[in-house]
Amino acid sequence: MTETKPSFRRTLIGKVVSDKRSKTITVLIEGRVKHDLYNKIVGKSRKYHAHDEKCEYKLGDIVEIAESRPISKTKNWVATRLVEKALLV
Repeated sequence: MTETKPSFRRTLIGKVVSDKRSKTITVLIEGRVKHDLYNKIVGKSRKYHAHDEKCEYKLGDIVEIAESRPISKTKNWVATRLVEKALLV
């Protein structure tokens, strides 16, 4: 009997801000958190390098990335799916 195990890997959704490197995209994750001392809403952002094997995600796309084993010095994430295609200007 084969059962599928639930995946406990962290996933994030963000915007591709760079696709210039081979098989790598840079994804910007933005969030809003409440400041501990001043109780104001503050915007926080962080960039992650994600592995893109087929080079299918382009600048401006909104993608989902999942945590994985270390692929290189800075890449610990893998692009899993396209959430929204970038609008052509």
